[in-house]
Amino acid sequence: MDRNKLHILGEHDEGTLKQMRQAVAADECAYGVLCADGHKGYNVPIGAVLAYPEHISPAGVGFDIACGNKAVRLDLKASEIRPRLNELAEQIFASLSFGVGRVNQTKIDHPAFDSPTWKEVPFLRTNQSLFASARNQLGTIGSGNH
Repeated sequence: MDRNKLHILGEHDEGTLKQMRQAVAADECAYGVLCADGHKGYNVPIGAVLAYPEHISPAGVGFDIACGNKAVRLDLKASEIRPRLNELAEQIFASLSFGVGRVNQTKIDHPAFDSPTWKEVPFLRTNQSLFASARNQLGTIGSGNH
């Protein structure tokens, strides 16, 4: 494997490094970055970014709870967005709640809140603040560690 194809930030366990090296070794992969908070994932490390000649893979974004990354395909060219990146980033930041314990400005209903578990499990029944906290935080980004 060409070492110039892989950039590793921070220290990682051998399983995570092996998984990343395998992903970058694929002929189609042009470049890979393993972020400092990366860890072993399903097929590539969580917190990894893989670049290919025609696209960037979101597979390393992760399926963690509170993982705040999302890949969205747009019908725009990078040259159309680049001049507005700061403006777009500010709009996204203003619209989403980032950080541990944040409250979502837009309340979201979810069937989980109708579950009898909230009343049947003694710990949840005696800690009603957890229900309110869960309801308020649903839809937030959390700490966004990736």
